Amino acid sequence: MKSLKLKTLLATIALAAGGMASAQDQLLNVSYDVAREFYKDYNQAFVNHYKKTTGKDVKIDQSHGGSSAQARAVNDGLPADVVTFNTTTDIEFLANNGVVGKDWAKQFPHDASPTTSTMLFLVRDGNPKNIKDWKDLTRPDVKVVVVNPKTGGNGRYAYLAAWGSVLENGGTEADAQAFVKDLYKNVPVLGKGGRDATAIFLQRNIGDVLITFESEVVSVEREFGKGKVEAVYPSTSIVAENPVAVVQRTVEKKGSGDLAKAYLDYLYSEEAQEIAAKHALRPRSETVLNKHADVFKPIQQFTVGKYFGSLSEAQKVHFNDGGKFDELYTPGK
Repeated sequence: MKSLKLKTLLATIALAAGGMASAQDQLLNVSYDVAREFYKDYNQAFVNHYKKTTGKDVKIDQSHGGSSAQARAVNDGLPADVVTFNTTTDIEFLANNGVVGKDWAKQFPHDASPTTSTMLFLVRDGNPKNIKDWKDLTRPDVKVVVVNPKTGGNGRYAYLAAWGSVLENGGTEADAQAFVKDLYKNVPVLGKGGRDATAIFLQRNIGDVLITFESEVVSVEREFGKGKVEAVYPSTSIVAENPVAVVQRTVEKKGSGDLAKAYLDYLYSEEAQEIAAKHALRPRSETVLNKHADVFKPIQQFTVGKYFGSLSEAQKVHFNDGGKFDELYTPGK
């Protein structure tokens, strides 16, 4: 009887150990909408690198959606080991709730943002409406597709890029608010996330121009075929950082902290930076960036800090309930 109990206990311990090993060798990366293709390639490169350097097999799972919606899902219990978002506010939200370390931005180089992007316009082939710069988006004959800034970082950067474009050209805050209000009057429908906005523009054939990340240009061509759209570089746009963080709450339970750190560290490797460039994410590596100067065309860029203090401050002023976005945007008008 004792022998049977001992065998049962040992079997239970073995199963638990097996589950623990499995948990430690498996990661969930919860990410933003338009990073799907990049992380599909990056994950394979990391799995190969990890096997080569440690001899261990690992499995990486992905979840994609609007950045802010994803942050709320993680906060509510989605067991992400790492988050890879497109706005710092979404990670700060998790840090303020004890899900991510308070010092997350100091755990990796470049304030834990291994890549950047900027906001461009996608227009239909041949640019039939002759859209060249921000001011064209307020013309009465132009319909604009953009992400809801309350649900996705793509939308927040588009909004801030539009607002900042006025200030970059010597306009006042009142001028910027009036311009952005006019722009959103031309928005027939708001996308939930970047990929949803692309589907509205290309699959539902709504709108004349889509404001989106530079990286989405490559994804669109890959998914829908070349010759459907053209990229338009406005005279000025915003620097959009893509921050990453280890989810302390999850890795402490699973024991996957070392793997999670290794996964995010590798984003700064030359191989990963090359993959980023391939997907039109602007690499931090100057060597890789210079090598792909044909992809990353010069554009005058301003930082969030120049006009908005920080994304957190912009969130309070513009995007929280009752903020400026709610004041200037009326659905269906």
